[in-house]
Amino acid sequence: MKAILILGFLFLSVTVQGKVFEKCELARILKQNGMDGFRRISLANWMCLVTWESEYNTQATHYNRKDRSTDYGIFQINSRYWCNDGKTPRAVNGCGISCRVLLQDDINQAIKCAKRVVSDPQGITAWRAWQDHCENRDLTQYIQGCGV
Repeated sequence: MKAILILGFLFLSVTVQGKVFEKCELARILKQNGMDGFRRISLANWMCLVTWESEYNTQATHYNRKDRSTDYGIFQINSRYWCNDGKTPRAVNGCGISCRVLLQDDINQAIKCAKRVVSDPQGITAWRAWQDHCENRDLTQYIQGCGV
């Protein structure tokens, strides 16, 4: 019985973790999906952003106590403005999607929504982590060795 409980716990831990991309794997996917140069934002900027927001983890979430919203997925897209989680007060859902899709291993919907976010006047500055860790910095390390 103990062995079954331990195995059940290990299985639960793995399924909750989601996909954590390798750096170069993610860089290639973002490039293939037109992120490099989208709205004049380099691939290195996108990679820096996702490094600091989610560490390449599709299941990353962060609850914001101040406005009772949650950031979801690899890009940490906010439920107040961009997706519907069914619990955020006064949510706008600018991407017209459920926040659950932002937690999937297939990040195509997350990429589409991130493109929508940067098409807003605020652009990439919508992400505080980008402002704090990426803006006006040498970002070559975020794509170095990836051949992209």
